[in-house]
Amino acid sequence: QVLSLVIPARLQSVTQKVLLRLFHTRSNLFVFLHIALQAAVYAEYTWEVFVYCWELDFHLVLLLLPYLLLAGNIGCFILCSRANPGIITKSNHASLMKTYVYDGVLFQKGIVCTTCNMEKPARSKHCSFCDTCVHRFDHHCVWVNNCIGAFNVKYFFLYLFTLTVMAATIAFITTAFLIQLVLLSGMMHGSYIDDQGQEHAVEILFLVQHLFLTFPRIVFMLGFVILLTLILGTYCCFNLYLALTNQTFSEWYKSRRYRCSQHYDRQIVYKNVYAKGVWMNLKEIFKSPTVLERKKK
Repeated sequence: QVLSLVIPARLQSVTQKVLLRLFHTRSNLFVFLHIALQAAVYAEYTWEVFVYCWELDFHLVLLLLPYLLLAGNIGCFILCSRANPGIITKSNHASLMKTYVYDGVLFQKGIVCTTCNMEKPARSKHCSFCDTCVHRFDHHCVWVNNCIGAFNVKYFFLYLFTLTVMAATIAFITTAFLIQLVLLSGMMHGSYIDDQGQEHAVEILFLVQHLFLTFPRIVFMLGFVILLTLILGTYCCFNLYLALTNQTFSEWYKSRRYRCSQHYDRQIVYKNVYAKGVWMNLKEIFKSPTVLERKKK
């Protein structure tokens, strides 16, 4: 009985440690997964969709557009993953302390990071993955294996935008290719006989089933990139909203949690003191941080 109680407890402790180490340690696992998925999509697009579309006289510029977007996306990915996100060190700590004011709600003066042994500048946060404090911390992105902060947020936004357009372009070309096949075959004007021997006009569901049986990999890839376009498009719009309002994801999440935790007897309203208007907000993100620091000095 003692062993039956002790062993599960030990296994639970070991499991928790493994999960904490897996999800709170920098790893290239998701980077490799990202590359593998991208390679699989482009392999299918190149060997089947591109070849068939070329035979159907699709415009060459349209067919090459996904590769141009891929080149730009790879460049943004490298910049985003290799760039310094804004790691706070002893040498830049004094200047970063003057960059933003404390709002007194999400960021309060005098809070010391117990790991870095430095006072946290406003809009900074200690990343448990990278084990460093990051200036204007947004989030830690496992897909690029790096923090997103003040110095690389512009690369992350461009990376996300090119990835979204890339998926949408492949989805558009593949859809146009399948529609062209259906029109050339004249299936829309045909009919089929079901299991009961009754004749029916061709419907959309029948066309989808027929295309899936004829081109299973192409249809599966199309479904994947359409889903990816919807997810990435939504996330890209959300990041655009954060950029236009000069918020980080961390600040947006904290502000929502702060509002939800307020009692009805406390009339405290959170206000984003960092918003300076749409143009200035975008300028703060996409302009070189060194230029901004020089102006503030």
